[in-house]
Amino acid sequence: MGIFRRPRDASSTTTPAIAEFWEWWERAGPAVAQTLGDGPPTETIEELSLRIHKIHPELQWELGPGSGDAGPVLTVTGGGRPELRGLTERWRLAAPARGDWTFHSARQADPEMLGQRLSLEDHEFDLEYVRLGMRADPGRARIDVTAYHPDFLFVAEEARLQVAYHVLDWALGEDDVARWIGEVTTVTEAPIDALPPAMLPAVAGQVSEPFREPSWLSGEGRTPRGHPARLGARFPLHRQDYPLCDLHVAVSVPYAHSNPDRLPVEPSASALRKFEKRLTQLGGRAVLAFRETGDGLRVFHLYADPDSGVVGELDQLAAGWSEGKAKVSSTPDPGWRALAPYRP
Repeated sequence: MGIFRRPRDASSTTTPAIAEFWEWWERAGPAVAQTLGDGPPTETIEELSLRIHKIHPELQWELGPGSGDAGPVLTVTGGGRPELRGLTERWRLAAPARGDWTFHSARQADPEMLGQRLSLEDHEFDLEYVRLGMRADPGRARIDVTAYHPDFLFVAEEARLQVAYHVLDWALGEDDVARWIGEVTTVTEAPIDALPPAMLPAVAGQVSEPFREPSWLSGEGRTPRGHPARLGARFPLHRQDYPLCDLHVAVSVPYAHSNPDRLPVEPSASALRKFEKRLTQLGGRAVLAFRETGDGLRVFHLYADPDSGVVGELDQLAAGWSEGKAKVSSTPDPGWRALAPYRP
C-alpha cells in the first residue's frame, strides 16, 4: 500500500500568458469576428496561435460561427489530455465579460458535422459513411469503440484515428469522450451491429445512468509492514467534472484504537467517518478521490483547486484531530496520475 507524504506546493496556477492573451484579445477580437466569413488573415491566425501556444505549446484552438443568435466561438482545448484541462478552464474563466463571443475550454458536441466531409492531408472522408461498433463495459463505466469507414483501406492508422476522434468529439463533446469512451480502434471492415455515430449519445446515457450518485469501490492489500490494508476509491470519478482541481492533497490521520491487524475500531472508526464527512462537504473546491487505511493511519487523497484556499481549511481540520498529529501535504498533479492505480 502506497501511503506517502509529499511536499507542500499550494502556489497559484494562474499564468501571465493567460492575462496577456486576454489583453490582446480585447483589441483583436472584434477584427477577428469581422473576418470569420472569409477566414481571418494569415497574420491574425499566426498571432492567435503564438499567444495560445505561449500559454502552453500543446494547446489547440478552433474558430467558428455561433449557433442561432449566439456570437462567434473560440475554443481552446488540450485535445483531451487531462493534464491540460485545468489550464484551458482557467483560460475560459479569465475571459472578458462581453457577450459578443462564446468561449469553450473543450470541444463541444456538434452533430451537424457528422454529415459533412472531413479533409485530412490529401484525403477527404464523407462522414456519412462512418459506422461505430460499441461495446459497453458497465464494470469500467466505459464504451469501447471500433470505428469503420470504407476509405480506411487507403490511409494509415494515424489518419484513421484522427477521423475516429473527430467523429467522437462531434457526437459527444470532448469532455464526455474523456468520461465515457474507453479503447478506440479502427477497422477496414464494418463491425457486426455497427451503428451511426449519432447513436453514441444514447449509448453513453445508458452507461452513465447508474452513476448519477457517487459510489465507492473497496479492496484489500498489505501495508509496507505486511499488515492488512483497506482501500477505497470513488468510482467513477472524472477529471472533467473538477477541471480546476490540479492539486493532489494527502491528509494523513492517525487513529488511536485498532484491532490486532492495526485496523481502526470504535471509537476511532466513528471519528474517522465524521472526519471523512467533513472532507466530502468542500463543494467543487476539492473532491475526495480515494483513501488508504492500515498500520494505525488513514490517508485521505483529494484533488483540490489550489487557488480556492481549501488547503488552508484542510490544515485547520487536521489540526483539530484529537487522536494524534494529522498532516496535510500536497503536490501538483494536473493529470491525476496518483489516482491511476485505483481505477478499474
